[in-house]
Amino acid sequence: MSKFRIYATSILVPLLLGGAVGLLTSGAMDYSTLRQPPLSPPSILFPIVWTVLYILMGVSYGIVKDKSTPDDTDKLIYYFQLGVNLLWPIAFFVLKWRLFAFFWLLLLDALVIIMLVRFYRRNKTAGLLQIPYTVWVLFATYLNLGIFLLN
Repeated sequence: MSKFRIYATSILVPLLLGGAVGLLTSGAMDYSTLRQPPLSPPSILFPIVWTVLYILMGVSYGIVKDKSTPDDTDKLIYYFQLGVNLLWPIAFFVLKWRLFAFFWLLLLDALVIIMLVRFYRRNKTAGLLQIPYTVWVLFATYLNLGIFLLN
């Protein structure tokens, strides 16, 4: 597979899936109407941040695929965390399962940290590109818990 195809596929998969989930959940987004914990960013920031994070995630996975050939565990963790990530807004916004969504994010936190470590072992750059995603998901966990407690 060519480098272009590796990176294009690796970037487009999370971007397209994330965009599809965003469209699916957009009618149920009630973030700005909820009482929010300190440090809560404005709602306009979320699609921008997620676009950047999905690109970084895709580039990181592309590097792993291009430079070191991921094993089955790498692929499983990558796609599993992506699936968990994509299901969270459905639980939080559509179903309004705020407490469940918090525990779901704890699962995502663990998967993302495992992915970061595995990718870093394969390629330092691939691992380092996962740091913003890891930080954001941990921050999202804080926001989710805060919103649950305040509402």
